This record gives sequence, C-alpha cells and structure tokens, in this order.
Amino acid sequence: MAKTLRTSGDYKIKAGDGYNTGSGTNTIDLDSRYVRIRGDLTVDGDQVVQNVTNTTIEDQFLEVNRNYSGAGTEDSGIVFNQGTANDAIFYYDGSANEFRIGTTARPIADGSTVKWEIDGGSFTLGQLKVATTPTDNNHAASKEYVDNQISGGGFSIAFRGDDSAVVNVSSGNDVHIAGATNLTTAATEPDTVTINLDNDLTGITSITSDASNGNLTLIANGTGDIVINDTLTFSGNASTPTAGAVTKVYSKTAAGGGTGLFFNNSAINSGTEDELISKKKATALAIALG
Repeated sequence: MAKTLRTSGDYKIKAGDGYNTGSGTNTIDLDSRYVRIRGDLTVDGDQVVQNVTNTTIEDQFLEVNRNYSGAGTEDSGIVFNQGTANDAIFYYDGSANEFRIGTTARPIADGSTVKWEIDGGSFTLGQLKVATTPTDNNHAASKEYVDNQISGGGFSIAFRGDDSAVVNVSSGNDVHIAGATNLTTAATEPDTVTINLDNDLTGITSITSDASNGNLTLIANGTGDIVINDTLTFSGNASTPTAGAVTKVYSKTAAGGGTGLFFNNSAINSGTEDELISKKKATALAIALG
C-alpha cells in the first residue's frame, strides 16, 4: 500500500545520537529496489561509499575539491583502484600548474591518503597513449609519428638569432644539435651562428653564401693551409676587383701573359692588375731578350 508523509515544515529522522554529536554509531537502512530523491541532495559527513556496478551521471561537468578556497595551489584529481597493485592517479598539480598521470607506490585505502602519496614522493609518472597521427595542429603527437616525420625529412627548423621567428636564441645561450658527427652550434649577437664539426664533411657538392655580395670565407686552424687536392676551376671570367692589401687572383680573357689568370695587390704596381705569364711565353721572351 502506497503511503505519503506530508509535513508543513522541516522533517528530521535521527538514529541514536546522530552525526553532529560526533558520537553517533547508529544506522538508518533504506531497503528498497529503487530510492528516488526529488530535489537537491546534500551529504554532510566524512565519506560517501557507492557499492554499485554502474554510475550514470547527467551533469556535463563534475567539480572536485569543492570547498577549497586557497590561491590555486591545491592538488586534485581521480584515483583508479587497481586492487593489490599500484593504484593509478590522474590529477592536477596546483603548484606546478599542470596535469599529471601516474601510479602510487602502494594501493590507496581511500582518497584521503592520495595527497600524502603525491607529496611523499611515492608517485611515479605514467605513460599516455594518443592516436598515432594527429589530425589537428594542437593535437598531441605520438612518438611513432614524430620518429616518422624526422626520418622522412618532415621537419624544417630555422634558427634566427635574436629574432622572433621559429626558434629564439638569446644572447649568451647555445644551441646544441646532438648527432653521430658531434655537431654543435653556438649563437652570438647579432644573428650569427657558428657551426663546429668534429668530423670531416663528405658528400658536399656546393657551398653558397646567401648574403648579397657577401664573401665566403675558408679559414684553416692555426698555421694550417687551405689545401686543394684536385683541379681549381674558375667557372667564369670576373670583372677586375678593387685592389686590396692582399693579393686577389681571378680569371679573365687571356692577354699578353697567355694564361688568363690575373692578380692585383695595392702594394704591387700601384694596384694595377697584371697577368701571370705562361711557361711558353716566358721562354719566348727569354730567347727574344737574349
């Protein structure tokens, strides 16, 4: 037989000394196939235990750590019971301002001991598995995807000194590129990157300066020389350069010297260019001059 209990004010059911006295031990047992509360439910106590198979929640957002009123340094999250194994935790580290996932050093009896496990150093960071190939620029990438991009030449990285583009290199900082050839780069102001190699360069077919009218400088270490083991070829004739304090050698159309190899130096013949003379021309002049 259905029964409705209606009151004109508040209605209280209390078993024994109740909860607020701190000494109550009695239990109110509602034994029914279904229990429905038509209204808001507030539970004031120490712990809520749900011994159910499935929990269905209509809310779009769940709030944890509800009564915290500090300055945003509190840790809070979810614990996943793993029986006798280390329990798993997904939580927000308030002090570090970051989310973390991992496991504890021992099973957790209840949520109240999670804070001790984390602060006590018995929390171990875990692995997060994501889709192999991201479909958005802001998606997390898997290690497999990154490895494939690197091995396939999918990444292009530019270093711009102290500019704001791509990778910023501040004054006094070094950029190190680790590899089998022990390649390191050191950035200095303004916008200069020096590359040091511990191994020889091989397989190089062209070296080009990208600076407009800029020089390409080869410098040997200490008293060493720049050594050319094979033919040195001038691919085109040059215009006569301005003479400087050092000798400049360049190619032009052959003239009286019969070589087409010219040079100038501000300390020689007032900087006027001259042509290196060939052996044949030198022999002929020697005979003619006796």
